[in-house]
Amino acid sequence: DFLSDGGINVDIGVTTTPVILANYIESYHKGLTSYLNTTSVINNSVFHPNQLTENRMLYFWFSDEVFKPLIAAAHQDGRFQLNISSEEVKALFKTSLSSTQPEYIEKCLLESASPELRMWSSSVPTLTTSTMGTSVWAQAAGELYCGSQNKPTLFFQTNVTIDVTASYADKKLFLHGKPQEIFVVRAELPPQNQRIYDEAQIEFIREAVDKIGIPKVLSVLQVEITRLMDKQGANLFDIINPEVLHQEGYVVTHMDFGFPHHLLVDFLKRTLQ
Repeated sequence: DFLSDGGINVDIGVTTTPVILANYIESYHKGLTSYLNTTSVINNSVFHPNQLTENRMLYFWFSDEVFKPLIAAAHQDGRFQLNISSEEVKALFKTSLSSTQPEYIEKCLLESASPELRMWSSSVPTLTTSTMGTSVWAQAAGELYCGSQNKPTLFFQTNVTIDVTASYADKKLFLHGKPQEIFVVRAELPPQNQRIYDEAQIEFIREAVDKIGIPKVLSVLQVEITRLMDKQGANLFDIINPEVLHQEGYVVTHMDFGFPHHLLVDFLKRTLQ
């Protein structure tokens, strides 16, 4: 149940009896996502023991085939939605941009007492891992509300490709993003039923997604993933010098770790009973 939350479950049960060798114990796990009575299928694994070294205490090897159905389930479950309101919206739009802010956005931020920005993934994100990092493609949509909850002032939809790398320190996960491509698929002003074609306005939206939207989404994701890890007790261990290595089609996480004394005592007591 370690990788499970709410209606999303990941079966990481072993597929065979763990192999005990002279220098290490090696185990193979399923990594199958279950959601809404559907379980993912992984036909084969490209893992080979020589992809790992033996100079650290603990290694985890994950293929893209493990993450893809997990991301699809999170999308279907409505996990990739973010609403930002009031003063936080105004603070975000104070980010320095080279593009000129459209007049309707400036008016919204100045005159509206409670502006709200709603963002969500409008299709299932996909990922591909290489030595450069994990490339994530997502179609993201957003609406800016300026006091009225019935109709947004601005609607936009973008295709975003971003290389994401991860690190872990002080019991927190950190996500680092490097945008590769941001394309504005559609933008419109719903109150006027007007499609936006003006290149300057399109460029403002593109740059806002790049410098405001992506950093905000990554910051929220890293906090949420850290919460899920802590929920399962990862913060109880002393994880020492962890590294996340991106390879072709898979990710390796390796680390040293300390097992807290009180947890070891509790484990031994339960085992001996």
